[in-house]
Amino acid sequence: MKEAIGEIGKFAEGLAQINKTMAELFRTGNIELFSELNREIAELYRIQHANENPVLRAVDSECAVIYRNFDMIVAVLRTVDSGEIDACTQKSLNRLLHNIDTAVVGIARAMELI
Repeated sequence: MKEAIGEIGKFAEGLAQINKTMAELFRTGNIELFSELNREIAELYRIQHANENPVLRAVDSECAVIYRNFDMIVAVLRTVDSGEIDACTQKSLNRLLHNIDTAVVGIARAMELI
C-alpha cells in the first residue's frame, strides 16, 4: 500500500514538474526546455505503466493526450532545419503544449490535487 501511495506521489510530483517546465517554456521560449520536458514525460509514462494502481489507470486517457501531443512536438521540431522556429511552427507548438497543459490540469483535478 505504501508503495502505491509513493507512486501516486511521484506521479503527482511529475505533473507539477511538467507544469513548471511548460510555464518556463512559455515564459522564455527556450527550446532547450523540450529536452527537460521529454525526460519528465518519459518518467511520468514509466510511473504510470510500471504498476496497476487504479488511480493511475483512471487517468489513462488524459495521459495518452500528453504522450501523443509530445510525440507530435518532437515530430514538428524534427522538421526545423535551421534551428529557428517560424511563426507557423510556433503556433503549432503552442497548440500542442496547450493540449498537454489542459491534460495535466484534467489529471490533477481527477486526482483531486487541485
